Amino acid sequence: MRKVWLAAVFAVVTSVAAQAQVAQTLGINKDNRSITVTATDMAFAMADQAVVQIGYQAYGEDEQTAYAEGSRRSNAITEALAAAKVPAEAIESQDQQLQPLNEFELKNLPAALKNMKFRITQSWSVRTTPDAAAKTLDIAVKAGANQSGSIGWEMKDGSMLEAAASAKALAHAQVIAARMAEGLHIKVGSLLYASNQAQEQVRPVPMMAMAMRAKSADVKPLSISARRVERSATVFAIFAIE
Repeated sequence: MRKVWLAAVFAVVTSVAAQAQVAQTLGINKDNRSITVTATDMAFAMADQAVVQIGYQAYGEDEQTAYAEGSRRSNAITEALAAAKVPAEAIESQDQQLQPLNEFELKNLPAALKNMKFRITQSWSVRTTPDAAAKTLDIAVKAGANQSGSIGWEMKDGSMLEAAASAKALAHAQVIAARMAEGLHIKVGSLLYASNQAQEQVRPVPMMAMAMRAKSADVKPLSISARRVERSATVFAIFAIE
């Protein structure tokens, strides 16, 4: 079987809002009259869902004192969210721990915590709209959530973005196949086979430790904007040669 392999890696295609790097490979098989193309492309949209990470850290001189402070903060935070009409089903518990401080921590406590022996922590994730993310964070912090700030940006329905990325990759594969076939004085026919693999572009947002409770209810929420969500798709396509 005689094959001629041609490769064009990291070609650049331009979309309406940005440029994305695209990789493709091309194989031409003259024995069974087909062209095989692998191409990758991307699609993006502004996130329509925010996942706000909130939590607190508190200390106590003994186990009971630490737990009591944790209970106070825990209920104050969830009650504040409920008062702000955040749906209960949008709030998910992530972690909660009550544990003694180790020897190193005891030796390095700040002066204000020098008598503390136990630490309690608790965290939640809150799903909301991008426009409400800053307000949700503000409410939690002012209620005592002193370990908060990380926000994940998502699509409620990621399948539409994945489909768009796949469609762009397939269209790009068709263009590449046609151009290469033209150079070899052959003509590309119908699509015989196609498969795709969609991949999410992970965009982590670092956690901000808000160590101090807001001193005034008049402090405005932080200015937070939604981020772009990206999906990439790789398409493997086989076209007939006419």
